[in-house]
Order: sequence, then structure tokens, then C-alpha cells
Amino acid sequence: MGCDGRVSGLLRRHLQPTLTYWSVFFSFGLCIAFLGPTLLDLRCQTHSSLPQISWVFFSQQLCLLLGSALGGVFKRTLAQSLWALFSSTLAISLVFAVIPLCHNVRVLAAVMALAGLAMGCIDTVANMQLVRIYQKDSAVFLQLPVPLAVLFLLSKERLLTCCSQRRPLLLPADELALETQPPLDKEDASSSPSSLSPKFQPHPGHEDLFSCCQRGNCRGAPSSFFAIHITAALVLFMTDGMTGTYSAYVYSYAVEKPLSVSHKVAGYLPSLFWGFITLGRLISIPVSSRVKPATMVFINVVGVVVTFFMLLVFSYNVIFLFVGTASLGLFLSSTFPSMLAYTEDVLQYQGCATTVLVTGAGIGEMVLQMLVGLIFQARGSYSFLVCGVIFGCLAFTFYVLLLFFHRMHPELTSASIQDKPLGMENLECYQR
Repeated sequence: MGCDGRVSGLLRRHLQPTLTYWSVFFSFGLCIAFLGPTLLDLRCQTHSSLPQISWVFFSQQLCLLLGSALGGVFKRTLAQSLWALFSSTLAISLVFAVIPLCHNVRVLAAVMALAGLAMGCIDTVANMQLVRIYQKDSAVFLQLPVPLAVLFLLSKERLLTCCSQRRPLLLPADELALETQPPLDKEDASSSPSSLSPKFQPHPGHEDLFSCCQRGNCRGAPSSFFAIHITAALVLFMTDGMTGTYSAYVYSYAVEKPLSVSHKVAGYLPSLFWGFITLGRLISIPVSSRVKPATMVFINVVGVVVTFFMLLVFSYNVIFLFVGTASLGLFLSSTFPSMLAYTEDVLQYQGCATTVLVTGAGIGEMVLQMLVGLIFQARGSYSFLVCGVIFGCLAFTFYVLLLFFHRMHPELTSASIQDKPLGMENLECYQR
């Protein structure tokens, strides 16, 4: 009850900025929801093949990656962050007004590249602000916005076809930072940033991808510091790549042989997928206040591997395709916010985990969608599920490596060792 009351109090205190950052994800969700169900219509409109239309996904995700890195530039003041979010949502609105006029795949790819830049900026800036406000409690507040927005927009499309001070580290320009800070108790004072060694003194806010990688910011950091950034980004490279790939190609997979699902029925699969991602995020809100983020990531990654394997075994069963789609949505739902909260907590909110993880996720969506599109065309629909099993196994492998580097990281305290994430005990036995 104490934890729930504290989280509720944080939400009431920061309700207006939280709703603002959540609301911009409706523009983000529009871009995610658009391409999958309209893939075949866009092929007809642009007179292109599946490999050619895959370049539209590639251009969008490549520019999403660039936009994610660019978004870190706007973190210096609250006014810059809000202006970046406003400009991005406006750009996405203009993009969707132009798409019906695109009858060439190259023009469509260029237009979606602009949308990708805006998506990346929204993803980095909004997530960064939420992490700054809630810090150790951010896992609860990162769960909701994207899938809810995507589900809402997909439903419309179907009609047409915890920080140590428990206070946020806000930007100097933020009026919330002017509130009086309560005195620290002994427990909080012992874990406050001022008690950290000078080499690991946290920056006032996360840096963008370029400035945080400067030599001066990383000087004196142990190798595990960099390894945690890399392995966490690789996990999201796989899981976010699988999310984008499955949403984009499950419709095309279902209408191909051997399933040959009707176009009308197959059109419900992306909606079902994002609907269960939304349900999973909603379930994760109360669960994340009681279960460690590392444990949630472990359950999610294992669930993804098992689900893809079962989809492969029952690849001729239409009913299980719908069941497996729902299961994938549930397991993939909270992977990104849980991994973000876990990594930031391990690194004690220093370094540039938010930007690195968002960038890694963007690269995964870009590369895996392009790769699966080429393999799908060359090897047939069965390869779609084979790729899913391979990507899931790689995500699990990278997560095990992340647990290993977490165990090596020198910032671990006796309190954090007592609260080991699921799987750490097995690693200790292995080391012995």
C-alpha cells in the first residue's frame, strides 16, 4: 500500500506534464499503426514489390534512429523539449496528408523518412522527460502511452479499411523544479548522488548520443559500464525489432499459403497484436510496482521465445496464429520500459542509457524489418516464424550477458545484491 500510495502521489504531483508527454505518443502510434495493415494497398498504389516496399520500412526506421539521436539535443531546457514535441507532431500530421498523393515508392519512402525523424524525436524526448520526472518509479509510467495510442488508431483504421530523493531531476527551466525539496532522511542521504565517487557523479540529465560518448564523460568508467549499455541495447535491438517486424508482416504472412486467411480476417491480426500489447502494458502498471524490472524482462524474453517456437510448430493452425499473436503482444508489451528502468537503475542514472537504448531499439526495427522483408520474399512465408525464433533466442542470450555484466558492475551495493534479479543466483552457481 505504501508503494502504491507513493506512486499515486507522484502522478498527482506531476499529472499535467505526464499527460502531455503521454499524449504526443498518439502521433507516434499513428506511424506504427499505419504501415502494417495498409502494406498491400501501398504496394498497389506505388506499383511495387514486397522487397521494394520494404525500403519504406527501412527509410522510416533509419530516420527514426537519426531522430532518436537528434532528440537528445533538445533536452537542455523544458522549452526546447516542448517545442521539439510540438514540431514533431505537426510534421507527422503533414506527412499523412501527403501519403495519398505518393504514387512512387521512392517518394513514399522519402515522406515516411520525415515521419521517422519526428517519431525518433518524440520517442527520445518524451521518454527522457518521463525518466527524469519519476526515475526509480519510471517503469510504472513508461508502460502505457505507445500501445494505447496504437490500439486506438488501429481501431479507427479498421473502420476505413524511483529516485533516491523521490523527486524528479528536472531541467532548470521547469517550474516543477522550483518546488521546495524536502529534507533527506538517513537512508536517502546515504544513496544520494553527492555520496557517489567523483568519477561517477551523475550528469544533470541524460546527454544526447554524441555528447554522452565524449571521452571526458566516460573517463574512469569500468568496462562493465559500457558492456551494460551495449547488451541492454542489443536486447532491445531484438525485441523492438520483433515488435515492428511482426506488426508489419503478420498480415502478409496470414494471407499467404499455407494459411491463406482472407484479407478481412487477416486485417484483425495487427489490431489483436497491439491490443494485447496495450493490455500487457495496463497489467504491467500495477505489476511493475511489485516485481523488479529485471524479472519482468526475463519473463517477457522467455515468453517470446516459447511463443514463436509454438507458432512454428502449429504453423498450419489459423486459430493458434491468433492465440500466438495475442501471446506475443503480452510478452513484448513491457520489455522496453522494463529494460529502460532496469538499466537506468543499474547505472544509477548516469551515462546515457536512455538515448543508447532508444537508439538500439530504433536500429533493431530498421534492420530486422528490412531483413525479414527480403527473406520473406526469397524463402517464403515459413521463414517469417523461423526468423522470430532466431531473434528471440538472440534476445535471451544478450539478456543473460546483461545479467552477467550487472553482477560484475562495481556500483553494486549490499542492498542491491540482496535484491538480485531473477537468474543471478544461477549465474553465481555457474561461476562457482
